[in-house]
Amino acid sequence: MAEIEVHSEQLEAYLAAAKEIQQKSLAEEPGVLCLFATQMKEDNNSFRILEIYASQEAYQHHIQTAHFQKYKQGTLHMVKSLKLQDLTPLDRETMKSIFKRMK
Repeated sequence: MAEIEVHSEQLEAYLAAAKEIQQKSLAEEPGVLCLFATQMKEDNNSFRILEIYASQEAYQHHIQTAHFQKYKQGTLHMVKSLKLQDLTPLDRETMKSIFKRMK
């Protein structure tokens, strides 16, 4: 889970960059199972991105792709704070059924 706060004057540019990385990652990387970006209602400059990868190798591949590097380097000046948290699903079987529902 990525917790991101962006500078208010960079909000529109960050939204465009976040949308692009989400779309490219899901379209081009089979190991990216979920990249679900959300904007906090109470603070439009704050975002949470739920990232789920097929494996640690898929994550390592993701952060080395050209589209991720473009996003990372292009948004450095936009990001006020970034916190990355590793999460563990409480029930892996239920998690699998969530993705089956999405069409």
